[in-house]
Amino acid sequence: MSKSASRARLHEIIRKRSFGRGEITLASGRKSNFYFNLKPTMLDPEGAALLAELTYEALKDEKLDYVGGLEMGAVPLAGAIAQLSWIKGHPIAAFFVRKKPKEHGARLAVEGLVNGESLQGKRIVIVEDVTTTGGSAMKAVEAVRDVGGNVALVFTMVDREEGAEDTFAGAGLTFRSLYRASEFL
Repeated sequence: MSKSASRARLHEIIRKRSFGRGEITLASGRKSNFYFNLKPTMLDPEGAALLAELTYEALKDEKLDYVGGLEMGAVPLAGAIAQLSWIKGHPIAAFFVRKKPKEHGARLAVEGLVNGESLQGKRIVIVEDVTTTGGSAMKAVEAVRDVGGNVALVFTMVDREEGAEDTFAGAGLTFRSLYRASEFL
């Protein structure tokens, strides 16, 4: 399937499985009359494959070492992208950042690395399912920076176009998206 056909098909899947109208309170605390819940798309076989394919294609020339982001939204994305990157012969390892470190065990904020493995000095993309103001992704950025990782960019599946671009620009980060909310409204 061509890139434009894949993009059009994924748009259909997101519209059917993950886009809705009705009053909702967003993670940012803002109220909205439309929403995106990308979990049904990310966990759909075709949706997961298309998200991974289009994201991988958008990122393949960035010379990335790792892909990851804040739980839960980034977990299925990072896993699917990592798997596809292996198949394509350009492996990008995955990790995720806990919203709050576990109270037991290793008490890690960053998960998915083996003992002795580190994000220190590595080129990393933070991925997110839906971005509004950028606050959630910035938690992942901060956690990665705290362990010495180099965040190359933030990449979201859907940008709600409500301030994230300014948030990331203020933090010196490149921000890109597969889709903008306006493409669904």
